[in-house]
Amino acid sequence: MTLTKTESRYDTRSEVVDLIPALRAFARTFTLDVTEADDLVQETLYRALRSLEQFRPGTSLKSWLFTIMRNTFCTQYKVKVRESPASECCASLSLSVAAPQEWAVAGDEFQSAYSKLSTEHREILFMVAALGFSYEEAAQTLHCSVGTVKSRLNRARGSLASLMDGHPLRP
Repeated sequence: MTLTKTESRYDTRSEVVDLIPALRAFARTFTLDVTEADDLVQETLYRALRSLEQFRPGTSLKSWLFTIMRNTFCTQYKVKVRESPASECCASLSLSVAAPQEWAVAGDEFQSAYSKLSTEHREILFMVAALGFSYEEAAQTLHCSVGTVKSRLNRARGSLASLMDGHPLRP
């Protein structure tokens, strides 16, 4: 009597179920944690049943399942090592983005302090800090010496820092 493909697959599935205790015991050789071992068995069964048509009747089903389990464990282990908390490239170590509200508050504080600066100080800060002018370019644009640009920029930064810290400007 020859079995049809469906009957053969059903018999193989029932044999897989019969091998679950052996799979659980084999999984415990990889990990001492019962939960992790059960997860490994579950993943092995999922992969085996998904690929059941690749199993060749007449070969050892137990060896085939154990091979799937070993390969599954090795794959999971590689991922775990790559994503371990001590790893430099671990995604869980990446810094979270600061809340946008803090940037909005800081931006408002900056705008308030910047608007209180003299026109001369706002102009030099904008040219050098915002537009990226070199001291020489700023000096040419403002028709003054490089030393004057450096001096104005230093005073502008100091004034801005004082205003940002909550200290009013001296007249």
